Amino acid sequence: MRVRDFAAHLPFLSEQLVGKRLAQMHDDGLVTRAGARHGAPYQLSAFGNSLSSVHRALSDWSHAHLPLGKMAGAERVEDALRRLHLRHSTAVIQVLDAGGPMRFLHIAEETGLDNGFTRHRLNRLQLDGLVTRTGPRHGDPYVLTDAGRALSPVYAAVEHWSNPVATRRNSSTPVPVAAATRTRTGIPLGAGGIRTAAALRRSAAAPSALLSHAPHPQPRVPTLVTAQSAHSQSR
Repeated sequence: MRVRDFAAHLPFLSEQLVGKRLAQMHDDGLVTRAGARHGAPYQLSAFGNSLSSVHRALSDWSHAHLPLGKMAGAERVEDALRRLHLRHSTAVIQVLDAGGPMRFLHIAEETGLDNGFTRHRLNRLQLDGLVTRTGPRHGDPYVLTDAGRALSPVYAAVEHWSNPVATRRNSSTPVPVAAATRTRTGIPLGAGGIRTAAALRRSAAAPSALLSHAPHPQPRVPTLVTAQSAHSQSR
């Protein structure tokens, strides 16, 4: 399909935005082009086509645990990724899975995050339905919700999808700089959309637990950085 063909199927997106998305997906290896000429059509690469299992895991998790009503499958995938992609969200989920219920200061200590950044992440994870508090009082511990605890198939699907790709890229194709720039938790800086899912493998699920290993200590995050951590719209 050419850019204009995608735009015709997605009338809520401008042709310019579709072109930018496809160009980024091409850089990330998710699509290929039938020739180098301007206007050449795009198609899914084998790498992009293999994402179906990840999309299915995200959609199934959303259907089972998020009260979103009627929503298209693609929208559910994007909504699920929006809840997971923010920097250090996986680290917070990980420590709560391993040691919850857990008080705020303990979460900050275990993740190695600045107190302000930790509070921002916990507030966001609560709004997204992945974390809750065990009581109404200040200082009551935090714990994963049923939706948060049920993320194991999502992380497992991402792990299964991304590992062979990483091996192939290491042996034959240079990894783009933007994709290689990651935080210690494995979440890429400025991550969004499908590319974020590949990074989640760094905190992948083991069969007996949501996440298979403890997070590496994080550098302290200045307040200025915390103020810049709000997510951006993907649609």
